Amino acid sequence: MCASAAACHVITAGRVAEGQRSGGGQQQDRGQWASKAEFLLAVAGQIIGLGNVWRFPYLCYKNGGGVFFVPYMLFLVVCGVPLFLLETALGQFTSLGGVGAWRKICPLFAGLGYASQVMILHSCVYFIIILAWALFYLCSSFQTPLPWAHCNNTWNTDSCVGFERHNISEVSENATSPVIEFWEREVLDLSASVDHLGSVNLRLAFCLLLVWVVCYFCVWKGVKSTGKVVYVTATFPYVMLLVLLIRGVTLPGAVDGIIYYLKPNHTRLTDPQVWMDAGTQIFFSYGIGLGSLTALGSYNKFNNDCYKDCFRLCLLNSGTSFVAGFAIFSVLGFMAQEQGVDIADVAQSGPGLAFIAYPRAVSMMPVPQLWAVCFFLMIIMLGLDTQFVSLEALMMSLSDRYPAVVRKGRRREILLLLVCSVCFLLGLLMVTPIYDHFSCSGASLLLLSVCQSVAIGWIYGAERFSSDIEAMIGYQPLGSFRLCWRYLTPAVCIGTFVFSLMCWSPLTLANGLTAPGWATAMGWTLTLSSVSLLPVCALYTLMNTPGKLSTASPPAVPPRAGLMLTDEHLSNAACLTFDLSTKKPKEPIKDVV
Repeated sequence: MCASAAACHVITAGRVAEGQRSGGGQQQDRGQWASKAEFLLAVAGQIIGLGNVWRFPYLCYKNGGGVFFVPYMLFLVVCGVPLFLLETALGQFTSLGGVGAWRKICPLFAGLGYASQVMILHSCVYFIIILAWALFYLCSSFQTPLPWAHCNNTWNTDSCVGFERHNISEVSENATSPVIEFWEREVLDLSASVDHLGSVNLRLAFCLLLVWVVCYFCVWKGVKSTGKVVYVTATFPYVMLLVLLIRGVTLPGAVDGIIYYLKPNHTRLTDPQVWMDAGTQIFFSYGIGLGSLTALGSYNKFNNDCYKDCFRLCLLNSGTSFVAGFAIFSVLGFMAQEQGVDIADVAQSGPGLAFIAYPRAVSMMPVPQLWAVCFFLMIIMLGLDTQFVSLEALMMSLSDRYPAVVRKGRRREILLLLVCSVCFLLGLLMVTPIYDHFSCSGASLLLLSVCQSVAIGWIYGAERFSSDIEAMIGYQPLGSFRLCWRYLTPAVCIGTFVFSLMCWSPLTLANGLTAPGWATAMGWTLTLSSVSLLPVCALYTLMNTPGKLSTASPPAVPPRAGLMLTDEHLSNAACLTFDLSTKKPKEPIKDVV
């Protein structure tokens, strides 16, 4: 007989799981990180991306320089770090991706997992377009002279003026620069209006295909391939950033640019938009709400110290954003001095910085091809690991949800190929600023963050989750985390969400055009395609769960005496017993009869 009823249940479940693996072909293991370094590099590659380089420095400059760190640090402490630990520890505790983890922890909030995967699917469609643009620029960077440095190209118009080394005030108002014409007419090939779809840029389509091929082979073997690729993609951008930083601070005018970057303006703290910008930057740059952190954490060993990893990675992320500002604004200061204008006239954010302002500055440097290659290689590497790690998180959720179907033979590789192909085709047809603005909007991430905090802080229990973390790492996190999960994080997220709705305005497209009504309606449909799954899944759970409401709430996971009873831990018909004094698993008991 079994030593206990729980042991009987575990052993039976283990044998059932073993039978499922042996029936109909060998089911592949889920896998784990080969080393702690792979986990740290994978998470670093996921959260440290383009926003650290092209969004944070501009927001810091625009919102009061050094005083921007006040709201930024507040949101980091209250929302960023607690939610980062929540998602990472959740994945490590359950050994499941976003969908499986929330179904196991709190079935009533299973929609969190599904909504995050829909958002990842959206991001896979449009985010990789940025990498295609960067690859297009990288290939063009080997030309002498740089194609965006002069007006002698076939796509240039009569109004093109090469004023890189001239004062902008001396140029006609109707004049355009070669870098803008290269961006709008050669790369984007903008159509006459929003209603006109335009034709496919074949060279850009080839760049998109090439990037998708690279992403496919980064993910096709799961954690085995992803864990090796991140050694390059997560470290190489730092080499390029260091090179560009050294080059930038040695340029004339660099000091002026750095002063503009950090010069404090205390009056900006009274502007609510400054606090809104700080909050959205935290949510976007830390990858919160997308389920990727949960997926990456699920590959960890059960006793990995995810608590200390959380602090290390958060410090690295914010530190990278801070240092990147010096590399960017030193170059912008140089360009402003060369053109005889104020830095406010050349500072831009987002694609405008990466594909207009910085290329223009590079064209003024000696040996511009070298610095252009370094910059666009850094952009590609920063975005590439974010892309394929998100893709890995999506594939993991599918394999966790249907392990008997996906983890056999070449089925995972075939499914991955299908997902990549569909996203590639959608990228050719549907990628617009509207898709970018609405599909992974700040409002969606805020709603998901509120629901995560409520699910863990109130339904599953903040104390219970802290004890689960203690069972993994041997000690409990600070009490402030429980306070954040229950009160501070949801309150701040709700306040930011309400403010974002109050300040909402129609999306402004290229050339100052306002998105038409049908485009805005399509955008909100994209937003609802993810967040609507929260009430839908909750209603489905309530309708299909017999008994009282409490039946649909926790414990989808067993009590703490049986903490990690997932398929992965039951693969060898093993029963984990726990020493209640240390809350750590003892040696597994096998085949107790």
